[in-house]
Amino acid sequence: MEKKDKNIEKEETLEASREKIDKQLFSRNITKYGFDLNPAVSFSAGLIIIVFSLFALLNLELANEYVNIINDYIVTSFDWIFILSSSFYIVICLYIAFSRLGNVRIGGIYSEPEFSNFAWYSMLISAGMGIGLIFWAVGEPLFHFEIAPPIFESMHEKHTSLATTFFHWGLHPWAIYALIALALSFFSYNRNLPLSIRSVFYPFFKERVYGTLGDVIDGLAVLSTLIGLATSLGLGTQQINSGLDYMLGIGFNEYIQVALIIIITLFATASVLAGIDKGVKFLAGLNMRLAAILMIIILLLGPTGFILRLFSNSLGLYLNGIVEYSFFIAVEETAWQGDWSIFYLAWWISWSPFVGMFIARISKGRTIRELVLGVMVVPSLLSFLWMSVFGGTAIFINEQGAGGLFEVVENDVPVALFEMINLLNIPLLSEIFRVLLFILVTFLVVVYFITSSDSGSLVVNKITSGGKMDTPAKQRAFWAILEGIVAAVLLLIGGEKALLALQTAVISTGLPFAVVLVAMAFALIKGIEETRKRQKRKRDRRKFEKLIEMHENE
Repeated sequence: MEKKDKNIEKEETLEASREKIDKQLFSRNITKYGFDLNPAVSFSAGLIIIVFSLFALLNLELANEYVNIINDYIVTSFDWIFILSSSFYIVICLYIAFSRLGNVRIGGIYSEPEFSNFAWYSMLISAGMGIGLIFWAVGEPLFHFEIAPPIFESMHEKHTSLATTFFHWGLHPWAIYALIALALSFFSYNRNLPLSIRSVFYPFFKERVYGTLGDVIDGLAVLSTLIGLATSLGLGTQQINSGLDYMLGIGFNEYIQVALIIIITLFATASVLAGIDKGVKFLAGLNMRLAAILMIIILLLGPTGFILRLFSNSLGLYLNGIVEYSFFIAVEETAWQGDWSIFYLAWWISWSPFVGMFIARISKGRTIRELVLGVMVVPSLLSFLWMSVFGGTAIFINEQGAGGLFEVVENDVPVALFEMINLLNIPLLSEIFRVLLFILVTFLVVVYFITSSDSGSLVVNKITSGGKMDTPAKQRAFWAILEGIVAAVLLLIGGEKALLALQTAVISTGLPFAVVLVAMAFALIKGIEETRKRQKRKRDRRKFEKLIEMHENE
């Protein structure tokens, strides 16, 4: 009993030491002009973004040449890091979920979930995939169907194209998000550390994470998040512009897209100021409902039987070949894997600080097993169904039209979904109904744009403030506006080429963060095991006290 009392006493002193560390960390913040920022983290990430943008603005061709060289080098030399590390994340997440560590509750044994299951899933899906699911729902399955991936060169079949798409949008990206979400929520809510990336490494480096080392980790996370968001927002703006041009003939150029970014960023800023409960939660729920309506309409109007059979066959192929998918590294023909798998994995990794921290913020009260399986399984299945409905319909229409839809995808991916809807067989009130579907798709992309922007802004704001839960409204608005500016500048300095350059930057920032995530996994296991033992000691102590009380009352 004496040993247990010493352990409990040690736990109580931990909270006091955390308060002291937090005070030291926050004392470094700049708190002037309505801001509350860690200068080392904020200025370093911002400076790199500004230098990159100015360099590209002054000499776009040279910038593209450099980033292409970097991209080729990373893809050919470090592809194995992305492939093996992403598979490692799945193994670690499943190990934690199904081990005794999975019973640990985020926030303590008496903590309860802050949001309903529907609101929780809505927010994490909107943040985790969002615009990408709409942008690539038609294009990617068609690409893989017409140009077979190296792993399936001898199997030019419909279900192999969707199985490959499932690999890019399934367990691997969501395991990345689950790992970082679990690590952040655990160390913030169970160990009483600031909600920041640096806190995950406390078991290894102790108070040093609140110095220069922590600034480097958080700075890399902010840079990675801003680049990943800017790429997604740029692609989303192109699709919105494509939809408006398809319906109204307004034209398709970077100036219209910049105007759209300005307008939508204003709405995103308003949502950020409203906070998670009123802003992000409402928009995420709206996203889920609109997406479900659109998917059901396409499923019913499209080749329903073909879609469901394709979904079943593709899911079986994906599950049967997941080990081969997870460890396949191209030896000779590396272009396909670099353009697709490596880019996607790097993109998910670059998004992981943003998505992981956002999921952590909304997951208090859930057990570790519930968080891991909830983040990995449900969104993956919904993504598979979404890709099957839209990708399956696209493949069916493409075959009926002698490859006409694929020609559109090759030339203009953003307009592919609108063209697919235009080719659907709609018997009654076809033109009016088609226009309504065009409007629904465009509005859905806009709402996803706003949700990604405001949730990303909340996360970047939290990291740059050192992990503070409450920050000035002006500061939250600042990051929302900056994200819009970055996307707009990159569109202005080169349109599509600038976005391709930024995608290369995603791979560049994803590489070091892939290694950071591996280290994070080991820090997480160490921290959870320590806390599991502490919670067990608390439960044992309460049981012992109850026994003493019952004995005294007899």
